[in-house]
Amino acid sequence: MKTKSISKLLFGSGLFVLLLLSFSSCKSEDEGGDEEGIIEFNTFALDEKHPLYGFAPASATLKFKKEKFVIEMSTMGMFNTSIIGDNTNKTIAQTIKFMNIRQACIENENDLMLENRDYELKIEETKESKEIIGLKCYKLKVTKVNEPNVVFDAWYTKELGMENCNALTPYAKVKGVLIDYRIKKMGMEMHFEGKSYHKTKIPDNTFEIPASMKIVSKEEMEKFFQDLQ
Repeated sequence: MKTKSISKLLFGSGLFVLLLLSFSSCKSEDEGGDEEGIIEFNTFALDEKHPLYGFAPASATLKFKKEKFVIEMSTMGMFNTSIIGDNTNKTIAQTIKFMNIRQACIENENDLMLENRDYELKIEETKESKEIIGLKCYKLKVTKVNEPNVVFDAWYTKELGMENCNALTPYAKVKGVLIDYRIKKMGMEMHFEGKSYHKTKIPDNTFEIPASMKIVSKEEMEKFFQDLQ
């Protein structure tokens, strides 16, 4: 009797452990895998005198998955733009939806490296860290190479993987996801400040340029922004 009781106890304990491991290893459909999710940002245009300051969005949504990302921004639901990055193919596309205009500009690695020289940054790691939107973030001291008197802090996290997500940007040496930083695109410098993070599945077609978009050259896209001024 005693032997049977011990056997039942061991069998019951083993079954409980197996069930526990099974449940802990399962993920919900919405949870997503590693290096995949959404970060919401507050955004601020830094130059109030810039002709397009009034078009600057107040928020941005970053959706990322492995080697791809898209940053979506909107101003009053009328002026919509997105930045779509593909680190595998080494391209970044910018799309615009405004009134009856639907267009996209795709830049390759050489184009981007030339563009980054206009916003070249000297980046220094520090020993300071803090939690931002539930993630451990590390502080960077950043100096504009072309304006050495301009120095600001930026923060990034290693907890989301994505070590090479900045490869096509002025932050190429930063091995992690930027959570608080500045960047310049099409002549306007913006400050992005992380507001929330949600781990979730991102459909692959999120990173595709809509078929309705007309593909234009960088010169045509720049002219579009100049005409708005």
